Amino acid sequence: MYFKNRGAIERPSRSVVSKKWSLFLCLGSFCAGMFFTNRMWIISETESGITRTTTVEAERLKLVSEGCITKFLQQKDIKLVSKDNFGILDKTISNLEIELAEAKAAQESILSGVPISEEVEKGELRRKRKYFMVVGINTAFSSRKRRDSVRATWMPQGEKRRKLEEEKGIIIRFVIGHSATLGGILDKAIEAEDKKHGDFLRLDHIEGYLELSAKTKTYFATAVNLWDAEYYIKVDDDVHVNIATLAETLARHRTKPRLYIGCMKSGPVLSRKGVRYHEPEYWKFGDKYFRHATGQIYAISKDLATYISANQHVLHKYTNEDVSLGAWFIGLDVQHIDDRRLCCGTPPDCEWKAQAGNVCVASFDWTCSGICRSVDRMKEVHRHCGEGENALWKAAF
Repeated sequence: MYFKNRGAIERPSRSVVSKKWSLFLCLGSFCAGMFFTNRMWIISETESGITRTTTVEAERLKLVSEGCITKFLQQKDIKLVSKDNFGILDKTISNLEIELAEAKAAQESILSGVPISEEVEKGELRRKRKYFMVVGINTAFSSRKRRDSVRATWMPQGEKRRKLEEEKGIIIRFVIGHSATLGGILDKAIEAEDKKHGDFLRLDHIEGYLELSAKTKTYFATAVNLWDAEYYIKVDDDVHVNIATLAETLARHRTKPRLYIGCMKSGPVLSRKGVRYHEPEYWKFGDKYFRHATGQIYAISKDLATYISANQHVLHKYTNEDVSLGAWFIGLDVQHIDDRRLCCGTPPDCEWKAQAGNVCVASFDWTCSGICRSVDRMKEVHRHCGEGENALWKAAF
């Protein structure tokens, strides 16, 4: 039957492909797509080195990785469950911080164009070996007789001093800067004395009693760049020291980072002008100082010496150098060790302690802030309170 629609004849439509064949074609296309897609994924993974892991394989990989980590820690002798090793781990982190600070300081020096001194260049060679401690004896131009009294008693001379450096890793030097007139008669006298004994550490510093804080800061910064030691000690030239006992004392604290050891005190702040140890900035402290080591002798670990070196341009200097040092460590995670053997009295005090088997590290008179008349009495103190000539070579540290 035909129908008319607006003058056009319309025939009934017929399907070119039956519904049954359309369904088969769709299913076939889907399966072919799945087949080729999966094959291409496998080829891509194989070519790029990517492999899939099953749940079982993932667990195996996890066990292997954990085993490697455990084996690595065992090789490094680090026991995660042992509290005794926390100090060692802390010191390891501290040493890494030291290296970072040293690298930063070196980079700043290069960028700022600051020339490297000849002593520092020589120090690069010295730093290839490790030392145990550096003992800096603070001295002045007028203290020639004091230095000679130290050389004649507790400071080894000549070949013995060189042997001490090579075999025990102990450096001992008199520490002094230069005069206001560089190259003047005072400087020439020190140069002649150094040529004879070879036991000076010269600083880029102008000598002066009111500049002790600056000298202390320069000493630590210079020493830590010249010698790679575990400890750095500052001692006055009118103090008697037993070197072996000092080394053994420091060795007991070897695993502790950021060590600050000495005779800790906390005296009154002297605000009145004209008195000894007057503090012009007394208003910052109140009536009493914070705890800090007395200035006759103290020791700090390498990480603290490196901290001073890296930050020397921003560390504030107070009139009293022992107060300045203590102030530089306020706010840091520093371990203050109060050891009274570093501040024994002169005979009979140190003699009685030595007879009792408790040899003193250092001896001086509090009333004189050092040994009274040290030039005349240093030999006497050494005779009664010294640890013995062979103590250094028998000491184990």
